[in-house]
Amino acid sequence: MVIDVAAADELLTTTRAVRKRLDLARPVPREVILDCVRIAQQSPTGSNTQTWRWLVVTDPGKKRAIADLYRAAAGEYFPIAKGKAEAAGNDQTARVYDSAQYLSDHLHEVPVHVFPCLIGRPPEATRGAGFFASIYPAVWNFNLALRARGLGTVLTTLHLVKEAEAAKILGIPENVTQAALLPVAYTLGDDFKPAKRPPPEDITFFETWEKR
Repeated sequence: MVIDVAAADELLTTTRAVRKRLDLARPVPREVILDCVRIAQQSPTGSNTQTWRWLVVTDPGKKRAIADLYRAAAGEYFPIAKGKAEAAGNDQTARVYDSAQYLSDHLHEVPVHVFPCLIGRPPEATRGAGFFASIYPAVWNFNLALRARGLGTVLTTLHLVKEAEAAKILGIPENVTQAALLPVAYTLGDDFKPAKRPPPEDITFFETWEKR
């Protein structure tokens, strides 16, 4: 198989964190979510454990309860962070916090909440690095699959401050770890562009660390 490098690069560089451009009114078919999970399952996992689990929530009552937890965890963080970014002249970061506040306000309206999970709890000895390395590649595969199908999301972890309360709402057992909350919807428009980033030469070292 010959991979179209230009198409692959466009997918990889335009899969953005989508918040304000989630279509809150358009339903998302279950089959589309399952297709994206199928793609996510091709990601690597530590020791080939494949302990991913995906909880998909569309029930309005559960979504509202989760959104309430999310907003309680957020508090005044987003507007305060936005103000600091604006004061520092960092307009791009300020826009991120503004869109994060929008998502917080409208989270209960997003058609689908997806909770990627792992069986087990992270071991303290390794600070969970290997444990979570078994789910986040799958999450990114899921995001790319969504983008290719005209949907979007953003990886959020704020609700994990209240993971136990969320588990109770969702019926998640104590031996299962939630890794994120992905609010999924079709996107409003498809004209996503690469974000502004520094040149790779500025952040890449060869052979040894350099002071820059």
